[in-house]
Amino acid sequence: MCFPNLDPSKHMKSLRLVSAAIAAVCMISVAAYAADPTGTWKFTQQGRGGEQEITFKLALKDGSLTGTVTQPGRQGGAPTDIAISDASFKDDTVAFSTVQEYNGNKRVTKYTGKLDGDTIKGTVLAPGRGGAEPMPRDWVATKAKM
Repeated sequence: MCFPNLDPSKHMKSLRLVSAAIAAVCMISVAAYAADPTGTWKFTQQGRGGEQEITFKLALKDGSLTGTVTQPGRQGGAPTDIAISDASFKDDTVAFSTVQEYNGNKRVTKYTGKLDGDTIKGTVLAPGRGGAEPMPRDWVATKAKM
């Protein structure tokens, strides 16, 4: 042995402790940077009067996703805030619905999207006009800078 006064078993214990500490720090770092959809998100979609900006305000707390969707008012009216329902966030996927009522008819719109940094890319499934089958449309929301 090169160092006759050193006990190899003591050094192995120290090495294991250092390795465990490094692993713990790495796991904490990953947890600290886990995806979180909390924030204000914006995207545009084609509407009857041209492009419309839609805003999501999402909050993830204790595993529960809540929020609102704000969309332009009809025929130039004031914007409408709609609470989200059936909301979830799992494996970086956001999913929620909105329910609106027009002339006594409920319209349920379903949103799903994959969170990737400051972008959510997904699909919206909204009822068609006059009872037509829902048609999926792609959407890409960007997190608003505050």
